[in-house]
Amino acid sequence: MAESKRRGKSSSRGSSSNKSSSKSSSNRSSKSGANSKRPMREIVLEAVSQGQELIGRPVESVTGMEKDGNEWKVTLEVLELERVPNTTDVLGKYEVTLDKDGEVTSAHRTRRYHRAEAGED
Repeated sequence: MAESKRRGKSSSRGSSSNKSSSKSSSNRSSKSGANSKRPMREIVLEAVSQGQELIGRPVESVTGMEKDGNEWKVTLEVLELERVPNTTDVLGKYEVTLDKDGEVTSAHRTRRYHRAEAGED
């Protein structure tokens, strides 16, 4: 009988902690829904996915991101021409702008250079 009481107490502790953790996660989701703000990581992943699809070449890295009002500007490094040795690969630097919903509103190349180049112009 004492064993069943102990189980009851431990299960009630577990359920109360589950309630509080689910409550806090529901509060977080309702707050994010109310503000309709998307996490930066999500915006960047959208920029990479859509940028790669638009440009038709693989995105190598994200080199910058910033929020400008309701828009996001994400800078991507794209492999434009693969060569041997790879230090002679041609890369492009692209600036992709996304609206608050994560849809691309503009994309343009700002620079083209060889992988072995050090620094920016």
